[in-house]
Amino acid sequence: MANIRLDTPEKSAKVLADLLATMEGRLEANPRGTCPVDMTLSVVKMCHAQSCGKCIPCRVGLGTVEELLEKILDGDGTEQDLDLLERTANSIYLTADCAIGYGAGRMVLDSLEGFRQDYEEHVQHQTCLGRQDQPVPCRVACPAHVDIPGYISLIADGRYEDAVQLVRKDNPFPASCGFVCEHPCEARCRRNMVDDAINIRGLKRYAVDHAGVVPQPECAPATGKKVAIIGGGPSGLSCAYYLALMGHGVTVYEEREQLGGMLRYGIPSYRFPREKLDAEIESILSLGIEVHTGVTVGRDVWLEKLEQEYDCIYIAIGAHQDKKTGIPGENSKNVISAVEMLRAIGDNEMPDFTGKQVVVIGGGNVAMDVTRSSIRLGADKVTCVYRRRQADMTALPDEITGALAEGAELMTLAAPVRIEADEDGAAKALWVQPQIIGEVDKAGRPRPGKAALEEVRIPADVIVVAIGQGVEIQGFDQAGVPIQQGAFVAGLSGQVRDMDSVFAGGDCVTGPATAIRAIAAGKVAAANIDEHLGFRHEITVDVEIPSPKLNNSPPHGRIDTTEREACERKHDFEDIECGLTQEGACAEAGRCLRCDHFGYGIFRGGRNEKW
Repeated sequence: MANIRLDTPEKSAKVLADLLATMEGRLEANPRGTCPVDMTLSVVKMCHAQSCGKCIPCRVGLGTVEELLEKILDGDGTEQDLDLLERTANSIYLTADCAIGYGAGRMVLDSLEGFRQDYEEHVQHQTCLGRQDQPVPCRVACPAHVDIPGYISLIADGRYEDAVQLVRKDNPFPASCGFVCEHPCEARCRRNMVDDAINIRGLKRYAVDHAGVVPQPECAPATGKKVAIIGGGPSGLSCAYYLALMGHGVTVYEEREQLGGMLRYGIPSYRFPREKLDAEIESILSLGIEVHTGVTVGRDVWLEKLEQEYDCIYIAIGAHQDKKTGIPGENSKNVISAVEMLRAIGDNEMPDFTGKQVVVIGGGNVAMDVTRSSIRLGADKVTCVYRRRQADMTALPDEITGALAEGAELMTLAAPVRIEADEDGAAKALWVQPQIIGEVDKAGRPRPGKAALEEVRIPADVIVVAIGQGVEIQGFDQAGVPIQQGAFVAGLSGQVRDMDSVFAGGDCVTGPATAIRAIAAGKVAAANIDEHLGFRHEITVDVEIPSPKLNNSPPHGRIDTTEREACERKHDFEDIECGLTQEGACAEAGRCLRCDHFGYGIFRGGRNEKW
């Protein structure tokens, strides 16, 4: 008989794996309203159970932290206990033998710092702030706070027009978000606790595709007030839309010849067909919004003049200025920015990359857009260079896998160092320095460092720089608009400091973000501009939400949208995504747990029928 044997998976191991998977889903779906002290205790208990127990900081220290947290949650904690909790966690962080131990200590310290008020509320008043406001998790995760369970239930009932109207109450771009939204709502979907998040974006697109032409609601009586919107992107048009519904006169000033902002000049048509965008913008403008295109503030019109002519101004110019890498040779011919390239494509002026080798620098969604666009423009080879790992890329995973399927090459852990040019000054190669991954930075991503390897030469006929965008501040800084770190400074209400009737929002305030965040900023600005003008209009929708069904849907696989085959789609700019079928949409909508009714809808912040 042999002294060793082959291990086979035991039933207990499978049960443990299932428990861990369930825990992972519950942590992922953890909604706002969950008590952070209670959550910290749960994580500390898990850390304690996973500890080897060799060192005292873990074996004894984590046990002490557990006892103190339980005492605080039971209402018996004191200020001295809070102080002892912090000192104990700090001691674990500084003295534990390994990263598992001091990581647990660091987590408790971060919890104390981030949720100090919650801890003090438990100690001083024996109450929990987290339990007092429990909005629907997916709705609160959406920057625009769209009534997601509401429109999903309408889709389940086949009421697609009503679903679009309900979305428009909080987001005037249902088609745009049905195609390109990054769907942060899905990250907090409580269905994650059962199986997988609902395909919320796919359902929104399905409603838009099957609703037909949905008429806009009637505007409120004219108020006689005039508002100027500087910028015709998603944020500016969202603000214009709601102000027009409120009865105010709205005029949009746009620098480009067409409206849409980054929806047109930052997102290629294979992701969002132009006819869909044009139809959505036309629908918004049907409310009586006046538009002036080809107008640049600081050249064609001055902010001071607009302040005299209008009762309020909303600045939403986005972030359309390209950023430089700062490496030698960047000014060579055939080195272009992603902003420049996508802007040309947005105006239907297609670059000719036929037979060329294209190198893209960057790892975000914009880098993926220019990578996949370069393939469609005839490039013989497209290489995307990124200085971190693929797992650290900020682009959506679907965008990365889509680019790779279409034939793009991805060179990670490679930092650009210089651009080689020929005798005519045209780029001919990008030189990169191989990197090695290192310690985690403050953002939680491992920081790359120079590896002990020689530089690598990547032949290139065209080099596209896609490392971010900045805000064009010229014309606004002279007018006194406060600027900090290259962006405009505005409060959470959108109002610009020291400028009574000027508001700002979107990418020009936050820096490059997502379409839904820009839309939310426009919605917030519209509400606060309306109040600033002396009104309190309410935005409502006359749609009855279906009653929930007690179907207790069992675990069910998520139904994803599909895409055209890579070998076909990479040759054109037609829509790459196939929407959900009726069967798939019904199945997905039926998976919704209706958190707006079962539990969350009865709490403060459950469903907002107006704003």
